[in-house]
Amino acid sequence: MDFEAFFENELGKLQTDGRYRVFADLERHRGNFPRATCHTLNGPKRVTVWCSNDYLGMGQNPKVIEAMKCAIDQCGAGAGGTRNISGTTHYHVLLERELADLHGKESALVFTSGYVSNWATLGTLGARIPGVVIFSDALNHASMIEGIRYANCDRVIWKHNDLQDLEVKLAAANPKAPKMIAFESVYSMDGDIAPIRQICDLADKYGAMTYLDEVHAVGIYGARGAGIAEREGLMDRLTVIEGTLGKAFGVMGGYIAASAALCDFIRSFASGFIFTTALPPALAAGAVASIRHLKVSQSERDHHQDCVRMLRARLDERGIPHKPNPSHIVPVIVGDAAKCKWISDVLLDSCGIYAQPINYPTVPFKTERLRLTPTPLHTRADIEHLVEALHWIWSRCPLAPAVSERGYLASL
Repeated sequence: MDFEAFFENELGKLQTDGRYRVFADLERHRGNFPRATCHTLNGPKRVTVWCSNDYLGMGQNPKVIEAMKCAIDQCGAGAGGTRNISGTTHYHVLLERELADLHGKESALVFTSGYVSNWATLGTLGARIPGVVIFSDALNHASMIEGIRYANCDRVIWKHNDLQDLEVKLAAANPKAPKMIAFESVYSMDGDIAPIRQICDLADKYGAMTYLDEVHAVGIYGARGAGIAEREGLMDRLTVIEGTLGKAFGVMGGYIAASAALCDFIRSFASGFIFTTALPPALAAGAVASIRHLKVSQSERDHHQDCVRMLRARLDERGIPHKPNPSHIVPVIVGDAAKCKWISDVLLDSCGIYAQPINYPTVPFKTERLRLTPTPLHTRADIEHLVEALHWIWSRCPLAPAVSERGYLASL
């Protein structure tokens, strides 16, 4: 077999379909988020980032940066090993205590990423609980799907956020089989929110565990930033709450919070935890600082929601189609992969705006979009600039990409 020809052919198909992914070469400006330098073939270009998962700008927070610097000065760069073999630093212990407290659980366990925490936890629970059936929401993240697939246990896919379909499938299952319902709070592409209370009611009715992914909610919702379950007063009803340190907390890593026995079970049996090097202590220290700050500071969350409301209102005023939802994620639907990429390129090249195109398989065909994520650090001027740029481009979308850009540029 000509392997190189195979690789090139498959990549060519992606390019033909308009789904080939090009990474923006970004250099964030410390203390000046969401500004960044984008290194392009034509040289460096100053841009405003509109698609970051650093939802609150905590990756630039002085407390977080200082905590990481101090940890490097004190401990050096890496953890030096797996958590079992010399890699558990005091910063990891402090971080897990903070996370357990944040979610009102007995214990917490930190992983190298949110992807790994989902994959390792669901994979281990599914593989080791005899006869378990996992009921998985149809739009669960790839990390959850892969974890359940790795578990090789019985699984049932229920229609997205459809309580009636979930109950029908719970009722049809073997009543003696142990059950787990796995779902997310905020779904990252459409921005809709799960009916957590009603899902917990069904879990109680059918004796099921609950596994809630809060990665796009932690830091942003709830009185202390613990997520949607905290906001709704439901954390005590969830068996496992999974989250990330790499989005609103602004650093890197993933975690679960649950009972002491469950966390110890995962710690003891999950290969994705046991056989990987621990997070660097500086990252753990930065996460501790971020969590502690957001437990007591509401200003970032309040300003964040103000910016979300302002962006949605301006998009409506200018007739830009965006998907309504109750969260902070603003999907501007394009519905065509090539056109979505073209819009993103024009925004970057001509307007100094970076908004990555989101295409299949991240979202279904014909729902391609720009996924906008306002932060507390975007200004009114940033919002106005983005909306006017989109309005200018949107009026020209049906035309060939070679359309002149002079009209909009002259107005800047």
